[in-house]
Amino acid sequence: MRVALTRPHEDSERTAAALRARGHEVLVAPLMQVEPVNAGIRPSWAAVIVTSANAPAAIATHPARAALIKLPVFAVGQRSADASREAGFTDVIVAGGNVRDLIRLIVDRRADAAGPLLYLAGEDRAADLIGELTMHGIAAEMAVVYRAVTAPFPAALIAALTAGEVDAVLHFSRRSAENYLAGAGQAGIAKQALAARHFCLSAQIAGPMVAAGAANVAVAARPDEASLIALVD
Repeated sequence: MRVALTRPHEDSERTAAALRARGHEVLVAPLMQVEPVNAGIRPSWAAVIVTSANAPAAIATHPARAALIKLPVFAVGQRSADASREAGFTDVIVAGGNVRDLIRLIVDRRADAAGPLLYLAGEDRAADLIGELTMHGIAAEMAVVYRAVTAPFPAALIAALTAGEVDAVLHFSRRSAENYLAGAGQAGIAKQALAARHFCLSAQIAGPMVAAGAANVAVAARPDEASLIALVD
């Protein structure tokens, strides 16, 4: 298939490599770019939580990094776990790939026994992780360490959609799906943009595509990259 990827560049390139290895053609067309946020982070945490691979990378130059990487880190899935190790964390505990699994793991481990947990988060979040943990009696606080900013709608994507050269678009976040629709509308190619198949990481992400009138929308069996790639295969 001819597939368009709209997530930030580094993430898209990793997904593109996996798709190309399966024989698919890939157009990398990021609609967002990730930038760090200079968050104030105090010392004395029992462990760190990450739900995105962007979070560990975002603290690469933060003054608190040296102290944080000595702590255990609870990662939502394998990709965020790998990113944590790349950032210098050595004690990495991996959940099953979604926030529910992550909460269950943290509660079962009673991870806050030695003190509160620190959630390294993005500016836009799909779930209220701190609220959920509080309901389970887990002490945790959040620090926003990165944000995703909208990138211009790529000319290469406009050309490919106009020519009917995109079979499918992969959507990894609701915001990127909304950016895709908005950018296509501004470019005057809304009809062509909706004509492709749309493979979404979750039903929440698929919502804007369905509401806009996309006729061919599919949702991954699980909210992880492997399940989304399985839809393409």
